[in-house]
Amino acid sequence: MTTRTGTRVPTPGPAHRPARWVRTRLRANPTAALLVAGLAFVTVFLAAALPLLMDRGADTALQDFVRRSGPDPTSLQATSRTREKDNASELGLVQRQLTEQAGRRLTLDQAGLAYGARAMGDHSMSNPGYAHLSDKEPYPVLGLLYLHDLAARATLTDGTWPTTATDGGPLPIVISAKAAETIHIRLGDVIDIGFDGSGARRTTVVVGLYRVNDPQDPFWDDLGCPARACLNTKPDHEHWMTSGFVDGDSLPALVRWGATAENFWRLPVDPASLRADRLDETRDVISSLLTGRDATALGEAVKRADLNTTSGLFEILTLADERYQASLPLSAIGPAGVAGVATVVLFLAAVLTTDRRAAEIRLLLARGGSRTGVLRRLLAEGAVVVLPAAVLGTALALVLLPTPRWERAVLSALVATLIALLAFPLRAALLRTRQRPAGGRRRLVGELTVLALTVAAVAEVRRRGVGHSGAGVDPLLVAAPLLLAVTGGLLLARTEPVLVGRLATLAGRGRGLIAFLGLSRAARDGSGRRKPSVLPLLALLIAVTTTGFGATVLDTVDHVRTRAARIATGGDIGVAVPDYATLTESFTGAAAALPGVRAATGVWTEPKARFVGADHDDTEASLVVVSDPTAYAEIARTLGADGFDPAKLAGTPGGRDTPVPALVSRDLAGRLAAGPSRVRTLNGNDLHLTVAGVVGATPALPDPGKPFVVVPAGPTWERLPDAKRVNQWFAAGDVDPDLVRATLRDNSGAPPVGLARLIADNATAGGKDAHGLPAGYTVHSSREAAAALGDDPLQHAAGRLFWYAAAAGAGYALLAVLLTLFRAAADRTALLARLRTMGLRPRQGLALILTEALPQTLAAAVGGGLVAAAAVALLGGAFDISSLVGARVGEVVTPTLLPVLLPTAGLALLVGLGVVVETLVAGRRQVATELRAGEEP
Repeated sequence: MTTRTGTRVPTPGPAHRPARWVRTRLRANPTAALLVAGLAFVTVFLAAALPLLMDRGADTALQDFVRRSGPDPTSLQATSRTREKDNASELGLVQRQLTEQAGRRLTLDQAGLAYGARAMGDHSMSNPGYAHLSDKEPYPVLGLLYLHDLAARATLTDGTWPTTATDGGPLPIVISAKAAETIHIRLGDVIDIGFDGSGARRTTVVVGLYRVNDPQDPFWDDLGCPARACLNTKPDHEHWMTSGFVDGDSLPALVRWGATAENFWRLPVDPASLRADRLDETRDVISSLLTGRDATALGEAVKRADLNTTSGLFEILTLADERYQASLPLSAIGPAGVAGVATVVLFLAAVLTTDRRAAEIRLLLARGGSRTGVLRRLLAEGAVVVLPAAVLGTALALVLLPTPRWERAVLSALVATLIALLAFPLRAALLRTRQRPAGGRRRLVGELTVLALTVAAVAEVRRRGVGHSGAGVDPLLVAAPLLLAVTGGLLLARTEPVLVGRLATLAGRGRGLIAFLGLSRAARDGSGRRKPSVLPLLALLIAVTTTGFGATVLDTVDHVRTRAARIATGGDIGVAVPDYATLTESFTGAAAALPGVRAATGVWTEPKARFVGADHDDTEASLVVVSDPTAYAEIARTLGADGFDPAKLAGTPGGRDTPVPALVSRDLAGRLAAGPSRVRTLNGNDLHLTVAGVVGATPALPDPGKPFVVVPAGPTWERLPDAKRVNQWFAAGDVDPDLVRATLRDNSGAPPVGLARLIADNATAGGKDAHGLPAGYTVHSSREAAAALGDDPLQHAAGRLFWYAAAAGAGYALLAVLLTLFRAAADRTALLARLRTMGLRPRQGLALILTEALPQTLAAAVGGGLVAAAAVALLGGAFDISSLVGARVGEVVTPTLLPVLLPTAGLALLVGLGVVVETLVAGRRQVATELRAGEEP
């Protein structure tokens, strides 16, 4: 617009809009925004993933634990008396009704459903020509059943499937072709089992032979012996037995054949439906179905008042619950440690960001900006970066790790998101326009409060002792190690700068510059003031303490399990033979020469000897005759049992009345002190004794349960020639059990024949691998026994989760150290640039940075190791070691060096390598940039 005088006046244009704060700030430093988003993404993802991993691991382990028990003990077994009008269709109707009723409370495995009827009495088959083990043994025995849909699990090899029995005629049955071959049954045989109560003859006719499709299928458990002829090995009553099957419409004839019959319905619970968090609820449902309101409802639904329901699932779930509860603290400590370290890292990142932008925030406040407005803008800036990353991390965790229980994961992710979002604004809110000295009194009060909480938590955990089943996760047991780590970190934050400062003073008296500068900077924070840097120490302390604590628990469980297995075995290897057999000298000599054998001895054990005291009162006791007392003493020492001096068992030659030195159990020691005593074998021979020592346990009798006497073989064989035999062999050392079995096979004398051969073949046919050994010959290995005890899916799941969490915690601890280096990067870079102009070599610059960073890392590693050892000593007694081991033991978790040292050294090495890599990659480029400051582009 132009005035009359020709002067141009500017026309008001559109209002000027200031640039949006969030967009401007993100464009100003996109790298920092991406780093914050990445940290938030990883933290929120882990916060959501760890609860999901815990739930999935516990559920999968529980399902595997139950599945290993097989379908028979984990099923609901319903039975009732077979009625005259019962037939296949009637039993099928009851099956559908039971499935409908029970399926409302439990998820059933439809593929494992089974129903039928069984005759309640097995009967001898007295046909001429049928197999007898001897003329004195009973006839082979036949049991009869009806099984619905038998043809789906067996293949007919000859004849036909059974049909309905006719009045007065033999009952048509089918039997296994393998059983027919063993017992010499032929197709068409009429099997006579004698007369019933009315005088009528009971007979069956074999109309078909079949082959079971999968003899090892657990489906056949509790269905007699359908796949073959089984051998009853009861002494003096050994005989063959097998099962036959009838048609579903022949149930009245089945009742007459067996005098009584019982219907059965198997309702297998689907292991995949079980959830660890619903163990108590599931057990209540099962209890109700067995003896409660639901059991009554089942009987009323099928109109059978005598319906009886049983199941072993309740006991299996009880055992699973005990082991699950015992492993809960271990599975929770790792994620809790990660949560603590991640929280510290988020606050440390907030401190780093605040330090970087402190001048900007103070300038805004000084120019009239309200504190609330500035904080609102900072919160909006963080929301744009953090919230999308948090949503993505949570969604990714839920997609990758689906589980029915997502509430804890979402809640954990929400907490992590809030911390990541609010850490920087809250730290910025504490900024003042003028810097003031920190309040030491408030810090002291806070530290004393943490100390008081730590003492209270530890005292309460120690007062309560071992947790009990059903109690769930003990929050104090999980929180106490973290509180100890925080307390140790606060203490170390006060002492470490002082100690490093004194080391710097000592280094300053020397000729080198690097050590003095590095230690001097290590004693100060990024701003150059002498004050402890608490957050990096806390991150390292929490990571080392929780990892060392959990590793010690796992290591103790492994060692106690190994010891329990050794005690149960009687050494590292134990060999036993039946009472009628003897271990040959060729075996004992060859086995003692096997690689890894440190000590070995043969033993003769007589469990039914009689101890006769001076008062002539006799007591049943176990007699143990040891071939090599020196080796036996070494084995006892290896087991941790009561040791003894083998020289005390060195007997002197003499007649039958000359006493033999003996180790006796404590309950016999008093009677031996009262006067001459003797032990009497089953043959009636007496062995006079003198006390050489008193022990509470001995390797040959891991759980004696009654008094025992241990004597040397030399003098004993002189006085009792009939006792010169060996029925057990024990060894200590790292021995391969397969080599021992091979040696036993090669040196066991003549191969088994007769009944012994039949027993061995029967065990092999039943899926019990005898390793080619004669019947009754066994080789026990502590290594295999420990593996069997440790084969617990619930504990394995807890251990895996702990180590996953330990790795995540180590990563966050490394990040905390790197963030600390970044906090002082500008000051350090300027110092290195100035020193570079004075002749400092690049290698010396790396040494300076390592000298600055490693004192804090080493102090935290050592302090964390000490805190972890203290946590184990203070809290170890609260762990249920017996449930974790898998056997009843008396040990508790105690501090050991290696489990604490390995994670401590590993974390220190990881952090050291991270510092070196950061220095080589970023430090050299930053120094070069600083040196070129002021150059023309």
